[in-house]
Amino acid sequence: MKFTKKELSSYLIVFLISLFIISCSKDDPASNTDPVSTEKNITILYTNDEHGWMEPVDEFGGAAGMMGIWRNTEGYTENGSFLILSGGDMWTGPALSTWFEGESMAEVMNAMDYSAAAIGNHEVDFGIDRLTERSNHSNFPFLSANIVETGTNNSPPWCRPYTIKQVSGISVGIIGLTTLTMPGMVFPETIAGLEFQAYATALNRVVPQVKSEGAELLILIAHMSAAELRSISSLANQHGIALMGGGHAHEEINEICNGVTIIEAGSKMRAYAKAEITFDTETDEVVSITSGYYPNIGGAPDATIAGIVSVWTEQAEGVLTEIIGYTNSTINQSSDQMYNLITDSWLYSFPNADISISNRGGVRQSIPAGNITVATIMGVLPFENEIIEMEITGTELTNLMNNIKNYAFVGGMTTIGGYTLSDGTPINPGETYKVLTTDFYYSITTDMQTYDPTPEYTYVNWRQPVIDYLKYLSTSSADPLDNYLDYSKRQTPQFVFEY
Repeated sequence: MKFTKKELSSYLIVFLISLFIISCSKDDPASNTDPVSTEKNITILYTNDEHGWMEPVDEFGGAAGMMGIWRNTEGYTENGSFLILSGGDMWTGPALSTWFEGESMAEVMNAMDYSAAAIGNHEVDFGIDRLTERSNHSNFPFLSANIVETGTNNSPPWCRPYTIKQVSGISVGIIGLTTLTMPGMVFPETIAGLEFQAYATALNRVVPQVKSEGAELLILIAHMSAAELRSISSLANQHGIALMGGGHAHEEINEICNGVTIIEAGSKMRAYAKAEITFDTETDEVVSITSGYYPNIGGAPDATIAGIVSVWTEQAEGVLTEIIGYTNSTINQSSDQMYNLITDSWLYSFPNADISISNRGGVRQSIPAGNITVATIMGVLPFENEIIEMEITGTELTNLMNNIKNYAFVGGMTTIGGYTLSDGTPINPGETYKVLTTDFYYSITTDMQTYDPTPEYTYVNWRQPVIDYLKYLSTSSADPLDNYLDYSKRQTPQFVFEY
């Protein structure tokens, strides 16, 4: 094909203009478009063992102070790239939580925008009916993959094995686990019809399900100690679990074990753990995790949360604020005078009994110096246990105390320098003694059930004698409780229980 000179000139002009445009596009930075980043960030805010400590205590800001820190320091917003998670044991603690059987704490955690919580042993303290109510009324799911209905892999109605949340365009699978020690820590009838699967069994079953539903990033929240989490860290890594949050043991943990980050935030909302995760959505891999542990101190109280706590406080006024005594000095949670006060008050209320026995783990907090209220004692003894009376021989009593001496405290007797009653009379092997304990302690102690299969149920709450005894003493700043306490040691335990 031949072109005229005029046609060649036109084509040449067009060609030169095209070259100019192309060269300008290459040289002009403004014309370049950066590739869209496939790396996304998620921030995990984590608490555990809150135990209903929604009110400020000492320098710690409670729920409102925590929310203030999250908003003002961590930059939390409801629609931001955040997940707020709990390691379980949300209630059973101060009276403001216990009196309302966890309802007040559930409402506070709703307002704090929790995304999920692991099931802890104290979630069942008020029975399955109350737990079901708390689960139905909470805006976040209660999780435990290893609690199943006996003989099945089905979760009970009040919990799920896992949940999937969308954050920053990432599908985050959150799996729950519960400590295998839970069956020995709660009323057996409370968990009748349930079984607790081994951690590996539950994870091997559930992780493929979570992934099949599209989860890209996996997180485990567990009411388990750091030691338990370390024991499954290799398996967790194999399954692609990037982060594990713990609980139950009230530890402050921030570590990496077998490639998995483990965090835990103490207890009582005195601190929180944070993990910042960078995730590549193209490769479905975690790029990095930065984690830390931060005290709940100095935050400007969030007005919404403070208002909710105030409403519950007002509801409790009158009943819980009744002053029933006074102490000049703090009575420590694990002190001899605390243990002696409790068991001696039982014998005051049941004068026909010889001995009183209770478990150390049931005493949950100290009695602070100053006025003592009903709420104070409810915080010390928050569980709804009742006193029962057994009849056992001196030989059985000696055997019992030998088996439980590290976990129990007693009234009416001592085990130091031999087994004797409080008046110094030796325990007679063949004599029958009336022994007070709680229905809970009886339910988990095989020896007690063997020695007296049909104890007498008094239907008296175990803290009521303490309240009655303090009212009887009528202590005040002029005549404080300190004057009436028994500071003597009745046994020498190896363990101290603070949770």
